[in-house]
Amino acid sequence: MNINGLKFCVIGGGIGGLAAALALRQRGAQVTVLEQASALTEVGAGLQISANGMVVLRALGVVGETAETGLRSAGTVLRDYRKGRVISRIAEPAAGPTYYYHRADLLDLLHKAAERAGVEIRLGARVDEVLKHPEAAEVVLSSGERLRAECAIAADGGRSTIRPTLNGTEAPEFTHQVAWRATIPWSGQSETPRASLTMGPGRHVVSYPLRDQSLMNIVAVEERSDWREEGWRHRGDPNDLRARFEEFGGPAGEILAKVEEVHLWALFLRPVAQNWQNGRLALLGDAAHPTLPFMAQGACLALEDAWVLIRAMDDQPGVTQALAAYEAKRRPRARQVVAAANANARNFHLGGPMRLAAQAALSVIGPRLGRRYDWIYGYDATA
Repeated sequence: MNINGLKFCVIGGGIGGLAAALALRQRGAQVTVLEQASALTEVGAGLQISANGMVVLRALGVVGETAETGLRSAGTVLRDYRKGRVISRIAEPAAGPTYYYHRADLLDLLHKAAERAGVEIRLGARVDEVLKHPEAAEVVLSSGERLRAECAIAADGGRSTIRPTLNGTEAPEFTHQVAWRATIPWSGQSETPRASLTMGPGRHVVSYPLRDQSLMNIVAVEERSDWREEGWRHRGDPNDLRARFEEFGGPAGEILAKVEEVHLWALFLRPVAQNWQNGRLALLGDAAHPTLPFMAQGACLALEDAWVLIRAMDDQPGVTQALAAYEAKRRPRARQVVAAANANARNFHLGGPMRLAAQAALSVIGPRLGRRYDWIYGYDATA
């Protein structure tokens, strides 16, 4: 199908939404991104883009071989929580290196690429609903304005307000896990920057450098039930964070000691959507498949979605057929990756004899552990 000149509305100006908008515009579509925030800003946070996400960024022309503002990872080191003893090291995936990005930097790259391509980005544009018509989608804004497009793409995050249009009301399941997120100034330059995963009973800490290694990104996850707020922008108390992870020594303890500002949010499970599209409206990214952060695949899955969506537009005779093909292609993979992330939530928090047995096994198989996920990192949506 030739989409040159056709109108598309993308709801949400995050990584997935901007990637989809850019891909559609590169095929000649008229694309409007509707972002409810008044500015494309982001709480300081890092993310990991593995090879399956990087191939999409490169195919879109957002980054080159140098990955621009991304920092190439040399792998992951696994540590015990008490003194930071090294359990094992995991090499970079066979499919290619992972890159660490400050989320704001990657959003900026996508934003600028979309604007250069001619995507219209409207801030402060809150969408109330999307109506399906035989030949169009009608997007209704809270201001009362109505936009008609050939297709609407809802990339409005894990708490999507558009997803219920296709799936009805769904009750999320609290995982009894809470995540703390922070970035701190850093001066520990390394020729082989790595992520560090420090595991203890009922909690773990992930850290990795950002930009020119002048920042360190921290995500600390604990099992608890007295906090149930999902939003990323809830401020936490750094002293409370340190108290809850007081038994963590070694590098993790040193990093936590430097935290001056921190945010926290409760982790909820939502299923991969049963219905992704209705012929005029489609879900993309976390709106379709919210995932726990334990495989670092949220952004990568959204990038994959964007490319598979545009490929379906290329291959199918009409929008209705393209959205059906997109759903059929993406749903099985999303379910597999989300399930892998859910499983890791348990693996990171073992205690007692199980923890010691797992550490003994990791010390032997750790260098080969990355191969277990070759099916994730080696996936090429652009092939």
